[in-house]
Formats: sequence, structure tokens, C-alpha cells
Amino acid sequence: QVQLVESGGGLVQAGGSLRLSCAASGHTFSLYAMGWFRQTPGKERDFVAHISRSGGSIYYADSVKGRFSISRDNAKNTVYLQMNSLKPEDTAVYYCAASGGIWPTSRTSYLYWGQGTQVTVSS
Repeated sequence: QVQLVESGGGLVQAGGSLRLSCAASGHTFSLYAMGWFRQTPGKERDFVAHISRSGGSIYYADSVKGRFSISRDNAKNTVYLQMNSLKPEDTAVYYCAASGGIWPTSRTSYLYWGQGTQVTVSS
């Protein structure tokens, strides 16, 4: 089992940048592909980005392509989400997750979830 803790959320103006971090416990972090999802009140948790175990395969939601960048440092048991050119519609609670499946964009593929970190983008 793995525990995930997100950090780095906050309040930024539209057009600004923010970097989220997700720290994982244990010594098996490199065995899991990792993903970022986001959720607003009353809505489903939506896919944002995914990175494979080695970092060689990356997927992004169309809504964030060209603006967000996912990366990982297996030596530090950490996955990152660099968010640039932020828009008000990016406002959400952002969650990192560890994948136990082979479908990178489906939340049902992910076994473990963090508690989330709030990102608010003002206009």
C-alpha cells in the first residue's frame, strides 16, 4: 500500500503558474504509473495528466495540453504537476493517484489517492 500527500496549491491570478507536488511513502513508488485528477463541487473527478513508471509515456487532458507538465523523480518518490497559463476554469481540488491498471485516463485504473490540494485561479 502507498500513501500520497499533495502540496503546492494556492491562489493565483489568471495567467500565473503553480507547481504541485505529490509525495509517496514506501519503497515501491517506481512500480506505479501516476496520475493527476481534479474535481469541483458537484462534479466528477476528471483526468488531468498521467506519467508512466519510467516517465517515458505521458498523457494530458485536452483542456491542459500545452499548459501543464507532469514529471516524476523516482529517487524522491515524488510526482509533480507544473501548471502554467492558468485559467479560472482550472480552479479545482487536485488529486494525485497511483495506478494499478493500464488505462491512463480512467480514474478506475488508480488504486491509491491523496487527500487533494486546492487550486484557485482568480480572473
